[in-house]
Amino acid sequence: MSDFDGLRQNLSRMFGQVLSHVPALAQTWGRTFESVISEEVPFARLQKPLREVRLALATTGGVHLYNQEPFNMTDSRGDATFRPIPAATPREDLMITHDYYDHTNAIRDLNILFPMEHLRDLVAAGHIGSLGTCYGFMGHIEPPHLESLINATAPEAARLMREEGVDALLLTPG
Repeated sequence: MSDFDGLRQNLSRMFGQVLSHVPALAQTWGRTFESVISEEVPFARLQKPLREVRLALATTGGVHLYNQEPFNMTDSRGDATFRPIPAATPREDLMITHDYYDHTNAIRDLNILFPMEHLRDLVAAGHIGSLGTCYGFMGHIEPPHLESLINATAPEAARLMREEGVDALLLTPG
């Protein structure tokens, strides 16, 4: 990594941390941020009652199992990979690897970022049919990794969900 890349990475992390602590600054930055716009975002109504739906959970908060490879924090443009997380995974087996936001509160209660425990409760109560494999992604993705996410990683995760019979996905930001 060049000195410039290291500096860029450190500045990106610091900027993300500042935005986490200064909401007014985050709102100002958000108004000027150029996000990816797609006219092809699919929407499909559920074809069965929620009590019969197999739901998957995904987050861009960098959540993964302790025994999985952490997300790459050395690349200032992000990491476009994902980590599958079995639905029965206990909280103690999960961690967050994502340096671009303050996850102090998520460490206290992971359900604010990754509500897998709450979803398991809803399944147990019969409100949701079942919970499929969950997925952790890293949310800070810039080109050229953005293209990998759109054209390879996200379609692969979608394929895995289809194979598992997932009917709906709950996506939480990090």
